[in-house]
Amino acid sequence: MTQFSANLGFLWADRPLPLAIRAAKAAGFDAVECHWPYDTPAGEVKSALEETGLQMLGLNTRRGDVDAGDNGLAAIPGREAEARDAIDEAIEYAIQISAGSIHVMAGFAECAEARNTFIDNLVYACDQAERHGLTILIEPLNEHDAPGYFLQTTKQAAEIIEDVGAANLKLMFDCYHVGRTEGEVIARLKALLPVIGHIQFASVPDRGTPDHGEVDYQQVFSQIDALDWGTPLGAEYKPQGETDVSLAWMSMPT
Repeated sequence: MTQFSANLGFLWADRPLPLAIRAAKAAGFDAVECHWPYDTPAGEVKSALEETGLQMLGLNTRRGDVDAGDNGLAAIPGREAEARDAIDEAIEYAIQISAGSIHVMAGFAECAEARNTFIDNLVYACDQAERHGLTILIEPLNEHDAPGYFLQTTKQAAEIIEDVGAANLKLMFDCYHVGRTEGEVIARLKALLPVIGHIQFASVPDRGTPDHGEVDYQQVFSQIDALDWGTPLGAEYKPQGETDVSLAWMSMPT
């Protein structure tokens, strides 16, 4: 049976993080994940997780100077110190709330040096995370939503994972991003399964609930179940209106 994780970056985003965790439990989710929890004291998040019995699967490194247009730092030459500070901060927060993984955000970078910068920062992240049993994730973002983002395809991500060569570096396979620019979601998921660390989903192309759109998620979820995938799938969609009203998809057959 498919299990689901509520991505609290989008679901119940109008509530403080501890209340969003409790809402996810009440709605029947099996786990939670988030984007940038750093404005909430880790102790409050930990208490909500312990109260509900939910695990926080993962969180993101900070984006940087959002007002200046940053969306991650790890692939930007000259900003290595900031990138590693963000990695250290994410690891410390993850430890405090017993999260399992950290998505290291690459950022906007199109220069020739970006790839080596990203790899060097990932080597650092994997080394630091390995000491605490944490997984580092990297996620390609589609060119429509994030033009100029360094990491854009699953092929590019798989090559970087191979080059880094760390057992705790994995791919965040977001069916939405893959569906937007690469297509063949199921075939790509099966081919990349050995390097996948987490799976997320939303409808294509509007990033809404998974019960409509170009990707047949009933088939996707069924195929993932057949692969004996054991981790809850991340519901990272943008609800239209109240989150609680958007949850009918959770009862669709798989």
